[in-house]
Amino acid sequence: MAAGPAPALAAAPAHSLRAGIIDALIAAFIALAIAAPIIGLRTVSLEGGLALTTRWGAVAIAVAVVFAGRLALTLLWWPRHKPARRDSAGRRLLARARDSGLAERAMLLLAPALLIFAIALPATPFADRYVLDIGILVLTYIMLGWGLNIVVGLAGLLDLGYVAFYAVGAYSYALLATHFGLSFWICLPLAGFLAAMWGLILGFPVLRLRGDYLAIVTLAFGEIIRIVLLNWYDLTNGPDGISRIPRPSFFGLEFDRGEGGFAAFFGIGYSSDHRIVFLYYLILALALLTNFVTLRLRRLPVGRAWEALREDEIACRSLGINTTATKLTAFATGAMFGGFAGSFFATRQGFISPESFVFLESALVLAIVVLGGLGSQIGVVIAALVMIGGFELFREFEQYRMLVFGFAIVLIMVWRPRGIIASRTPSIFLKERKSIGAESVGEGRG
Repeated sequence: MAAGPAPALAAAPAHSLRAGIIDALIAAFIALAIAAPIIGLRTVSLEGGLALTTRWGAVAIAVAVVFAGRLALTLLWWPRHKPARRDSAGRRLLARARDSGLAERAMLLLAPALLIFAIALPATPFADRYVLDIGILVLTYIMLGWGLNIVVGLAGLLDLGYVAFYAVGAYSYALLATHFGLSFWICLPLAGFLAAMWGLILGFPVLRLRGDYLAIVTLAFGEIIRIVLLNWYDLTNGPDGISRIPRPSFFGLEFDRGEGGFAAFFGIGYSSDHRIVFLYYLILALALLTNFVTLRLRRLPVGRAWEALREDEIACRSLGINTTATKLTAFATGAMFGGFAGSFFATRQGFISPESFVFLESALVLAIVVLGGLGSQIGVVIAALVMIGGFELFREFEQYRMLVFGFAIVLIMVWRPRGIIASRTPSIFLKERKSIGAESVGEGRG
């Protein structure tokens, strides 16, 4: 009588293996459909024009990797990481609190170390022109990520058109500097103010929208701005862009070889790297200003209103919070920092065009915020280092770097589905500040 359940127990692993193979075959078929035109077909430049070549071996390798990876996840990874049914809720909460406490202590050490490294980077022996350019690029995306983190991470408003404010800041500085001769230090706050105004303009039509509808409208707003910049030739010079944008000066000292230049004033030898180092510390200061203002605002009533709106808008209204003003302030504040970053981008490049402000930029900044962890400042820094630095590490593998990079992002999201930094620190506390797990925080789908 006791041997009766044995066949059923033996059938369970076989059924799990069969289901895993079917699931892996479906994933492999999808990978084949995607990889066949992207990897399998390649155009080669010849003297008479273009020729089409095939690389079916690379397609087979990609499909095999997807099949093996999906099968391993189904049979080995996911069963081990399912929560035990008999585990009590109290034990799970204690484990989450312990993990959050470890993460908080790690962040207390990591944040100052990253800050010291960023300040000392230009003085290191390996800091050549290439390294400084990469540092400027990473800091620009960190600043953009912190600005979007206000809208998405703190207020819970999914914004897919953040590049529009980036473009408004860049074109505001370029037009004001080239047509009116204003300096960078005057144009910088004006560009942030104009971007904030456009944030308010976007905020009013989407006050009643949430979730996917909000994402679609913000995406359309970003495309509208790009199309306007592309077609309003009299103002923006259309697809030709704006060139000869003035460079910033160090309190009136230009970085040139003249007698009144930066090098001559301080009695040092002229070097073209002086301007690059100045631009590096300029974007570092702007990024730190963004972080400081964000942290201060989060502790103010407006910041706590953003987080209440993210958690539950209905409960937020029932507490008497003006959700209209809360949403508008989130859009305007995030747009302002995007405008600051756009103004710096314009003066850094010296040339801007609508091709610099496509939807891919919004997607990249949003990916940095989501991968870092919604609402986490240090998470944005880590994600920007991984994503922007990852692009440069795989630059030699031009044909495969996007594939490898996308695969790495998928692994990160499987390993940390709530972001690299999943714990959250409350903005206010009664007696002791304690981090909480991200499972207890809204995901920012509002």
